[in-house]
Amino acid sequence: MIRWLTAHAALVIIALVAVDAFVWTGVLQGAPRVTSSLHFLDVGQGDSELLLLPGDVAILTDAGPDKTVVRSIARVFPAGRHYIDIGIISHPQLDHYGGFRELLTHYRFGAIVTNGREATGARGEWGALTEALHAEHIPVIALRGGDRIRYGDAAILFLAPDEKLLRSKELNDTGLVGYITTPSFSALLTADIGTNVEKMLLKKNVPLAVDILKVGHHGSKYSTGSAFLARARPLLAAIGVGARNSYRHPTVETLARLASSTARAILRTDQHGTISIIPQEGKLRVFTER
Repeated sequence: MIRWLTAHAALVIIALVAVDAFVWTGVLQGAPRVTSSLHFLDVGQGDSELLLLPGDVAILTDAGPDKTVVRSIARVFPAGRHYIDIGIISHPQLDHYGGFRELLTHYRFGAIVTNGREATGARGEWGALTEALHAEHIPVIALRGGDRIRYGDAAILFLAPDEKLLRSKELNDTGLVGYITTPSFSALLTADIGTNVEKMLLKKNVPLAVDILKVGHHGSKYSTGSAFLARARPLLAAIGVGARNSYRHPTVETLARLASSTARAILRTDQHGTISIIPQEGKLRVFTER
């Protein structure tokens, strides 16, 4: 299936059946990386996004709930790669950080970025992860709204949380919201923020218009509001979600809002597997596993 779309950038969607997935992997591994790409990894009911930058720099935001991320990331990474430059934990909930412990047995990390909050549930898993990071001498850096990661012509500007949100009893309010800019595309990673945080961002003078939107909180009806979508104006929306999950994510309300938005394509990891967006010849080409 191929569709040509025009908006912020041209977009091509190519659906690859499972038996052809090795062709996609081979294409990604075939030559030194000269452009940026963004991959929404299929990790079940959780989030994980891999940003690859020229020079083979890898920035992984979240890692899903368990070891599923190891298989998903291996299908994107070149064979023999065992290094991730930066791992970002958007907020300390298991479906966002659980996979990092298993990744540490397969990959070395240059640094881990967090929002500075401690986990309030599943403390055993969080404690085990922090101990493992300490044992491996991996720096853990706390960032928040206004901080930025830069590499070459690419950057991640964190739009949230601010000091007030960091003190919220609701961990979803504390999520690191990353605005990614590269010469080829822009993207917004919204963690699990709800419409309350979206409204705060709408009141601030922060960039929100993007080519690619990670739909907040796995498509919960309490996230990705109409006003937020109107400002973000995404060309493509991606939802990290598990098949037949007990939360019934993504909800019909959120899917309806997305259908009424500027998004020309709405993709879901439960239906499409890992979603890879790769700029080619001035277009955004999107590969899916199924």
